[in-house]
Amino acid sequence: MTVLLSVLAFFFLLTVLILIHEWGHFIAARKSGVTVEEFGFGFPPRAKTLFKQGGTIFTLNWIPFGGFVRLKGENAANENERKAHGSFGSVPIYKRVIILVGGVFMNFVLAITLLTIGFSVGQWIPTFFTLEQMELAAEEGIINLELGVLIQDVTSGGSAARVGVPPHSVLVSVDGQDVSVPTDVPALQEGKLRVVYAVRTGPDLSEEAKYTVPLEEGKAGVELVPFPLELSAPRHGVVLALQLAFRETWAMSWQTVKGIGHLFKTLAFTGRVPEGIAGIVGIAQLTYSSVQEGFMTYLRLVALLSLSLAVLNILPFPALDGGRLVFVVAELISNRPINRRFELMTNALGFLFLISLLLLITFYDVVRLFS
Repeated sequence: MTVLLSVLAFFFLLTVLILIHEWGHFIAARKSGVTVEEFGFGFPPRAKTLFKQGGTIFTLNWIPFGGFVRLKGENAANENERKAHGSFGSVPIYKRVIILVGGVFMNFVLAITLLTIGFSVGQWIPTFFTLEQMELAAEEGIINLELGVLIQDVTSGGSAARVGVPPHSVLVSVDGQDVSVPTDVPALQEGKLRVVYAVRTGPDLSEEAKYTVPLEEGKAGVELVPFPLELSAPRHGVVLALQLAFRETWAMSWQTVKGIGHLFKTLAFTGRVPEGIAGIVGIAQLTYSSVQEGFMTYLRLVALLSLSLAVLNILPFPALDGGRLVFVVAELISNRPINRRFELMTNALGFLFLISLLLLITFYDVVRLFS
């Protein structure tokens, strides 16, 4: 049952993300006076024409997820077609810009809306990159935070290792004195030959144990780091939730840009797709995991993938919305039309590259799935 639900959730996720993107283009084009010749549900080949409205035919296609819009004149081969009434190239440049960013805009709107809902409900933790950010958020009441001390590593051959202190356990106290931050520990060990560590270990950190640890020059041979013993989020009002949604949008968008940069850098130097980059198979795995964890986890995945789709599409790369935007801006700067054959060829090559990249990422998805 979970597998079937995950498959349906996966197709629903892709369909919503792509359709909301195309709907943004559709609305922007309609408002700008550009004829939308077709709005397709799914991808060709066409299965059925559903209806026609306002000069647009709405179609159902055989590949059952996503969708597309076909604008009049967007792939015009000559100047007459490009400038025909109702065509994409016939409207002012600022309207073409609005049409091209319409899809990205709607993906951002979807993500911010879902993030606002999530932060209002109180189940989502904002993204943090440093402990200081978490502590500041706790002071502001954005999260509930209780810090502890994690024994991240135990030095091989050190005194803690010899008595069996396990790595990845929580240090609760030293000689009966509670510790809450790593800097508490040196003062409690100063001048002593041995101390008693009380730790919590096990898969859920519920198993308690004590170890008498000899000290060598006041040190036990452990690496200590701060650790959130409790991390949760209260419900927030709509205004604060919206602020958090915008903050999360910025943080995750920047992470997406860095991830894309890391992808190309790793490909250039190693020829491999790095960990953390997911294709279709990887997204399907993430969907399966989120469905198992619950509806709110799935909803957050939809929001984050919507952000990723928005950031990816606005990049100035051929075949993407951002790449087509470059040609529009170039026309504005040069004050003359861009050579159509050059533009079409550039976008076609860009599309082939993106498809090849997607296939490569998917190949690594499959390799990691079975490794």
